[in-house]
Amino acid sequence: MLISNLSVAPPIVGPKSTERCMNHGRKGKHNFKVSASEFPAFLPSEVEKIKDPFARKLASRIERLPVHLSLAKTCIMSSCVKPKTQLDMSPLVLLHGFDSSCLEWRYTLPLLEEAGLETWAIDVLGWGFSDLEKLPSCSVASKRDHLYQFWKSYIKRPMTLVGPSLGAAVAIDFVIKYPEAVNLLKSLPLRLYATSLTFNSLSWSTCFEWANIGRLHCLLPWWEDATVDFMISGGYNVSTDIEKVKQKTLIIWGEDDQIIDNKLAVRLHCELPNAIIRQLPDCGHIPHVEKPAAVSKLITEFVQAECKIATPSFILS
Repeated sequence: MLISNLSVAPPIVGPKSTERCMNHGRKGKHNFKVSASEFPAFLPSEVEKIKDPFARKLASRIERLPVHLSLAKTCIMSSCVKPKTQLDMSPLVLLHGFDSSCLEWRYTLPLLEEAGLETWAIDVLGWGFSDLEKLPSCSVASKRDHLYQFWKSYIKRPMTLVGPSLGAAVAIDFVIKYPEAVNLLKSLPLRLYATSLTFNSLSWSTCFEWANIGRLHCLLPWWEDATVDFMISGGYNVSTDIEKVKQKTLIIWGEDDQIIDNKLAVRLHCELPNAIIRQLPDCGHIPHVEKPAAVSKLITEFVQAECKIATPSFILS
């Protein structure tokens, strides 16, 4: 996961930390009872079958905002979770990984809000729950343009950008092009397999539930065309751009990542000119799902420290 004010790190949440997070929620002010009528109508009807209270609560907050794409010369209704309050400090903007959605942040986003951070979760163009019935290009350039137009229309201030997994490439690609803006799978068996690789020691019931949450956006009718369009475009290649990122950066990495070797985290740390790295033990590829409390603490400390010295930054995972 990469966090930059630009920051990047891949957060992951295991059964034990998830249970602690849920217990924390029961003790706090959260109300996780969400009826089917409270879900936005544009979500697939299968959302009603999701049992995870954190996923249900975040799904109930997803909305669509109009975003005018300059490259496609069209307007789409872009899905996101808006912050509950707007503050004077730099806002936190959460991206997600490949073929995923803002529901990745179901455990960590509430903790970041509790810590007093203005927090957005944005669906990357082509994935998530945006209305893509009139399908625009979903290439790298289009994803970059979408994020910039969203930022220009609604955020309008330098932000701390958080990119887990492929979201780290999205963040690096974006910050190189727009430095002023940054304070710096549909098959259920395949989803089950990917989920078992991504997270450590999940029970079968949790693995099945998380796979269903992860594939919910795949049930929208344009998902396949949008994903194929991105794959044909060649995907992200930011290896030559890493050294150009001058913003203060936090790298969060799961030591037990089975998707990407954590030696690459050390390499990334060496190549980023102004980065610090924090590796999480007993953690896989998506720390913000597997270790939400630890990730929230690292992000909060990073943002608060950067606010005190007023330097641009971002977060990678």
